[in-house]
Amino acid sequence: MKTMRLPVTMYQDEEGWYVVECPVIPGCMSQGETETAALTNIQEAIQLCLEVRQEQGLPLTIATREIEVPVYA
Repeated sequence: MKTMRLPVTMYQDEEGWYVVECPVIPGCMSQGETETAALTNIQEAIQLCLEVRQEQGLPLTIATREIEVPVYA
């Protein structure tokens, strides 16, 4: 089985749930009551999103870049 390494972001919402998003796949996000559950759920969401994108003839991922910005304390 072929695998891909993809970035994800995670934060805890106001109700305590962990929200996870894969920024290189538009609209691909999930959540869970624990970090572990959220990461398991995003894996499934990513697989489904990739399948749909492939069926629709879309690129599997989009490009992302990091930029440097000044931070004022």
